[in-house]
Amino acid sequence: MSKLVRIVVQLPVELKEQLDALKQQGYTTSGFIRATLERELNKRNPRPAPVVRKAVNK
Repeated sequence: MSKLVRIVVQLPVELKEQLDALKQQGYTTSGFIRATLERELNKRNPRPAPVVRKAVNK
């Protein structure tokens, strides 16, 4: 994993309460937000499929 940086985000109380409720299910706030951001950003910017090269027998 690359170097991590911190960001500060202000949330309405209702969203913070929902994030706190996820802790009861075993989620961390950071993990949930990171996974959500990765999923949403990958929808917008799908990574190209890796190039598979075939070995050439000589």
